[in-house]
Amino acid sequence: MSAQPDRLGRDAIGAIVIIVATGFLMMLNETSISVALPRIMADFAIPAFIAQWLLTAVMLTMAIILPATGWMLDRFTTRQVYLFSIVVFTLGTVAAALAPSFPLALAGRVVQAVGTAVIIPLKMTVVMTVVPPARRGAVMGAIAVVMAVGPALGPTYAGAVMEGFHWRMVFWFLVPPLAVVGLVAAVRLPNVGTRRDAPLDVASLALSAVAFGGLVYGLSGVGAIIAAAPGAVAALAALVLGSGGLVLFVRRQRARRDDGTALLNLAPLQVPAYRLALVALVLVQAMILGVANALPLYVQGALLASPLVAGLVSLPGGLVETCLSPVGGWLYDRLGPRPLVVPGMAAMLVALLWMSTVTADSAVGAVMVMYALLVGGLAFVFTPLMTTALGALPASLYSHGSAILNTVLQLAAAAGTAVLIAVYAQSSAAGGHAPSAQADGAGHAFALGAAMIAVALVVAIALRRPAPALDTVDPR
Repeated sequence: MSAQPDRLGRDAIGAIVIIVATGFLMMLNETSISVALPRIMADFAIPAFIAQWLLTAVMLTMAIILPATGWMLDRFTTRQVYLFSIVVFTLGTVAAALAPSFPLALAGRVVQAVGTAVIIPLKMTVVMTVVPPARRGAVMGAIAVVMAVGPALGPTYAGAVMEGFHWRMVFWFLVPPLAVVGLVAAVRLPNVGTRRDAPLDVASLALSAVAFGGLVYGLSGVGAIIAAAPGAVAALAALVLGSGGLVLFVRRQRARRDDGTALLNLAPLQVPAYRLALVALVLVQAMILGVANALPLYVQGALLASPLVAGLVSLPGGLVETCLSPVGGWLYDRLGPRPLVVPGMAAMLVALLWMSTVTADSAVGAVMVMYALLVGGLAFVFTPLMTTALGALPASLYSHGSAILNTVLQLAAAAGTAVLIAVYAQSSAAGGHAPSAQADGAGHAFALGAAMIAVALVVAIALRRPAPALDTVDPR
């Protein structure tokens, strides 16, 4: 497929629409299940800590599958990879809807996660391949809006469905649109990029599962480790096992790079612009996931608001981000990353420092404004950083650069959530459930988030617009 320098062809637009629509449905599913957990617990007669595995297992599965997606995108055509993703996801959706027991529902969620893990880097690789450099910011900004709406609507979608139907219908209602988009893709989705007959290194795949599965599980249990709570030993063991597996995995990828048989090509890490953007993204991802999980705890625990109000606190911020993301993409094409990322991070830092001063008497409206400022800044940070990271690579490394990026961000999400929630819990422990103690815990967690963004801001100052061609990077 070819495109004029600044113009998107019909095939390019079609490919992007199909893959983004599929990603939207998968992200909608990702966040909808949390609302259904209480009814699932009642139906299967299971406690909350068991039901939580419907969420945790997805994170673990994605961490294990993502490193292999670079090989998959090299080895198979775009259409083959896409159809694998949507067929697997749809099968998992049907399995979860039909599950007569919790283990089978969990298995369905794991199968869904395999499909989701494949579609994320596929989306990024296709966009970087078919969109001219001069248009990437605008396209990525538009895609960011769609992909942000999916997770935001997930809880609302599930709640609306369960007002009149069984929780299983949350899954069943996804099947028709998945079938439609899958059938369209089977006929119309073009193949982009070039294929390479790379063998699957099973040993690397096993090491990847140990490394990234262990790290995600261990990082998710950081709070238990800090508090010496039940589960601390298992989390610590998983961290040690995952770290050892990561060392062996990296060594094996380096050893197999010269003959082109590495499961995950680590060559993108040689590119300075990619490394800088990756470091900044890790800090931003860890912060925003941690804050997003700590904020509802503060609103309900310190401000004594209802779950509905706690959910609505983030709504204005979501609307602000939705409006600003296309603007950020448009400006990126004209200004490059630094004029956007540095002011965006500065706004985020101001918001987090303000949030660190919250008390049990803070107004809900003020908290809404704080969070809106935070995610408003994020709109000028996240997509420009991702575009900069992948734009610094030659086309031959897009698939592996995307796989590395998404794998590391999965680890950052687990770490950020665990650490900020642990700080929240430890800082509020002395006062128990008293609103003032809950506010203190939130303030400390938000202050840690501010420290993360301060470091990311220093990194962002060194960012430059990616060079138009970097084919001198050895892709082996």
